[in-house]
Amino acid sequence: MVIGIVGLGLMGGSFSLALRASKISAKILGFDKNQKHLEQAKNLGLVDEIVKFEDIKKADIIILAIPVEAIIESFKELKDISSNSTIIDLGSTKKEIVLKTPKEIRENFVAAHPMAGTENFGPQAAFKELYNGKIVVLCNIEKNSTLHKTRAIEVFEALKMQIVYMDAKEHDMHAAYISHLPHAISYALANSVLKQEDPKSILTLAAGGFKDMSRIAKSSPNMWSDIFKQNKKNLLYSINSFEDELKYAKKMIEDDRHEELKEWMQNATTLHQII
Repeated sequence: MVIGIVGLGLMGGSFSLALRASKISAKILGFDKNQKHLEQAKNLGLVDEIVKFEDIKKADIIILAIPVEAIIESFKELKDISSNSTIIDLGSTKKEIVLKTPKEIRENFVAAHPMAGTENFGPQAAFKELYNGKIVVLCNIEKNSTLHKTRAIEVFEALKMQIVYMDAKEHDMHAAYISHLPHAISYALANSVLKQEDPKSILTLAAGGFKDMSRIAKSSPNMWSDIFKQNKKNLLYSINSFEDELKYAKKMIEDDRHEELKEWMQNATTLHQII
C-alpha cells in the first residue's frame, strides 16, 4: 500500500513516523509546498520519498496534514483521483471542509480530527508517539463508501487511537470550547503581557501557571488563523461565554464578595471530576 502525506510538519511528520512504527506495511510518500520543510523532512527521514503533488494523487491513501483553508483549496486538484484512493484530512474544523468537499470525491473523503498536537510546529517537531492513545473524531462517515471508511478506521486503529463518531456541526461546536477558545485565550494572555511597559521584567516572575496558560500561544499563527476563520460562529459564542464568566469574577472581586468568589472557584474545580 502507498500512503501519500501532504504537509510534513508536526502533524504530517508524526503521522508518518507513527505509521512506520505500526503494523501497517506501506511506502510513504511526502509533499510540502514549503521548500524548507521538504529539506528538513528529507534530512530527518520522515518519509520514504519526497515527490510532487501529482505523485501523491496516485497513492492508495492521501493524508492532508495542512491548514484547514489549504485542505479546501487542495480539493480542486484532487477531484480527478481514482475511486480507489482514500483521502483523510487532519483538520481542526470539520463543517466547512465537509460542506465544500466536491461531490466527485465525497465518498473518498474521510473527515477526521485527531485530538493531538503540541505548541511546536514544523518537521523537526514531529515524533512517533503524538497520536498514541489519543482520540480521533470521524465526521459524517455515512457519506463514505465502505472501502474508504474501512481504510480510515484501520489506519487510526493501527496508530492506537480511540475513534469517536460525530456530526461535523456538533464537532465544531465542541472543538470551539475545548481547543479553539483555549488558543484564543492563550494568545490574548501573551499579548496582554507584551503590551505592558516592561514585559521582560514581568516575565522574570513567570512560573507554572503563566507558562501552562501561555504555552499554546507558540502554536502556528498560519494554522490557527485559518481555524478561527472557519469556526468563527462557534468560537465567538465560546468567547462570549468566557467573557461572561470573567466579568462575573471581576464584579465579585470589585464588590469584595469573597465567599461567593470562593464558591465560584470551587465549582470550577469539579470540572476535573469528569475529565
